[in-house]
Amino acid sequence: MRIEEFVSNSGPKLRGDYSRARADFTVDQDPSAYTAEEQGLWRRLYARQMKILPGRAAPDYLRHLAALDAGDAIPDLEAVSRRLRRATGWELAAVPGLIPDLAFFALLAERRFPVTVWLRKPEEFDYIVEPDIFHDFFGHVPLLFEPAYADYMQAYGRGGLKAARLDALAMLARLYWYTVEFGLVRTADGLRIFGAGILSSGGEVAYALESPKPRRLAFDLERILRTEYRIDRFQDTYFVIESFARLVEDTAPDFTPIYERLRALPPIAPHAVMDGDRPVQAAAKM
Repeated sequence: MRIEEFVSNSGPKLRGDYSRARADFTVDQDPSAYTAEEQGLWRRLYARQMKILPGRAAPDYLRHLAALDAGDAIPDLEAVSRRLRRATGWELAAVPGLIPDLAFFALLAERRFPVTVWLRKPEEFDYIVEPDIFHDFFGHVPLLFEPAYADYMQAYGRGGLKAARLDALAMLARLYWYTVEFGLVRTADGLRIFGAGILSSGGEVAYALESPKPRRLAFDLERILRTEYRIDRFQDTYFVIESFARLVEDTAPDFTPIYERLRALPPIAPHAVMDGDRPVQAAAKM
């Protein structure tokens, strides 16, 4: 899709400046353009999350986040890309905001992760509708330094391009939602968070692990591909992986026959209880 067409069809809801975007929807970040107020807001967001994530976030995530040492200022994406290329062959691609599905998948397939360049407003401190640079960087980038997770993300991008041809994007989007954005992982010390949507949230961190309200289920690919989700509230259901290596293994099979089989079945409501569900103990050791 051409940039002009995407902007026109998206209407006024789009945030960000698309006027200088390239054909692949990437732009040049100008780290010097962020205001003192934006830098202060970044530090406040970062400090809030660092108070609540220890003992709750996945150890690999916390380790890579600490190595990035990005708490004092909005990061220079190109400088981080140089480190990423050495670690896992990934780089960061600055984008003006939301981009079309195919552009998103194409970047992932090339091991380029799109990061929005604008930062939310102070009044959006606790909740933002669409991803900004804090969500994209703080939530997603640290785990791109983890080899198995990095491979999963590239495979997802390739799978997205395939799903578009098979008219199966709605199903595949659920996999991204319940892993990359809102996934939990089992560790020796209990359940931990690896989903960026939780990691960058002020309220959902404790809720995802400690609230008695949501269901926490063992990873089940076909169950996830059928399970709808809501974007306007905390999750009704979380899925728990065993490890990033196991996630790569569990999503390695050809999805084509799976899509065909699931088309004949109705979607599953976010809060539904299904035969075969495998609940995972909620409590995490702190």
